[in-house]
Amino acid sequence: MSDNRVRAEHHAEPPRTRAKVRRNGSDDDRSGDGKSGDNKSGDSKGNGDKSGDNKDAGKDQKNGNGNKKKSKLPIIIGIIVLLLAIAGGAVYWFLTRNLVSTDDAYTEGRAITVAPQVAGYVTELAVTDNQFVHAGDVIIRIDQRDYIAQRDQAAANLELAQAQLHSAQIDLDIARVRYPAELKQAEAQRAAARANQAQAQSDYRRQRSVDPRATTQTNIDTANAALQSNTAQVAQADAQVQVASLTQQNIQMAEAVVRQRQAQVDQAKASLAQAEVNLSYTVIRAAQDGRVTRRNVEKGAYLQQGQSVMSLVTPEVWVTANFKETQLDGMKAGQKVDLEVDAYPDLKLHGHVDSFQMGSGARFSAFPAENATGNFVKIVRRVPVKIVIDGGLPNNMPLPLGISVVPTVTVE
Repeated sequence: MSDNRVRAEHHAEPPRTRAKVRRNGSDDDRSGDGKSGDNKSGDSKGNGDKSGDNKDAGKDQKNGNGNKKKSKLPIIIGIIVLLLAIAGGAVYWFLTRNLVSTDDAYTEGRAITVAPQVAGYVTELAVTDNQFVHAGDVIIRIDQRDYIAQRDQAAANLELAQAQLHSAQIDLDIARVRYPAELKQAEAQRAAARANQAQAQSDYRRQRSVDPRATTQTNIDTANAALQSNTAQVAQADAQVQVASLTQQNIQMAEAVVRQRQAQVDQAKASLAQAEVNLSYTVIRAAQDGRVTRRNVEKGAYLQQGQSVMSLVTPEVWVTANFKETQLDGMKAGQKVDLEVDAYPDLKLHGHVDSFQMGSGARFSAFPAENATGNFVKIVRRVPVKIVIDGGLPNNMPLPLGISVVPTVTVE
């Protein structure tokens, strides 16, 4: 009956209590006078429960210690990670404290637009797409026949103008001799007319002063007519002298004709020169070394004057980086720049800051912002900075214009 009570209490109490009770019960059984069978069975049951309880207690103790170790390990790992992050951030800040970078940067260069200066049909196309040409190489030939005819006509007009100039120069030489001689001749004729007038006047006076019986009315009338005729001749001689006295003016007029003919000659020469220039424009040559880009002309096409037919991209390439205005503090011309090209991830270029544009991109846009009107919202502006590439670019690697670049400037 005592064994049954002990079992009931064992089932009712917690594991540790049950193990204690079981041990007490076993001691009581061993000290009592019960039957050997009951003692054996009780001992065996008690020992079995004891061994099971000991195992459960060992597991509980083991589980308790394991939970304590696992709870400390994440904390230690977190502390180590935090310390590493702080150290890495400090190292990164120390290494990048003087570096300024932007991804708003692109390659730039000189793209020369090729356009004909005269109209005509293309008779020869000497280049193809993306071909490299040298300065002076023939690119396009335009039909020359019309321009050859214009040149020949201008040459003929020049010869005509030169002949007219030569004739005017001869006339000037003649005028310089003739007009003074005509003046002298007119003066001599006037002197003769005045002498005849004086003689006629003397005859007339004599006829009027003699006795009427010694002369006739006919003689008097003849003397009167001779006097009037000589007076008219004197007046005519005076008029001729006045006309001939314009010697200087006549010579100046001849000189003006020479100058006019000379101007015509100069005009004809200019027309001939223009015709020759237009003829030379029929052959389009490369102005600089470069690569043919955006060719939109074919043989046989009719070109208008000023029509864009292609572009020549020169070998010189630089980078235009649009830095924020807040990044310009400490940035100066001559500072070193490391360049990364998105198109070539393994390519590392080196350069230096060349110059700053004197104005933000918004200032030179087609529609600048009117900050003095309406509500104002401050926006960080970007300023273009020219970066010259110093090295790192292989000769056989093209660097097209307008591709993305990431420059990193080492500022002071």
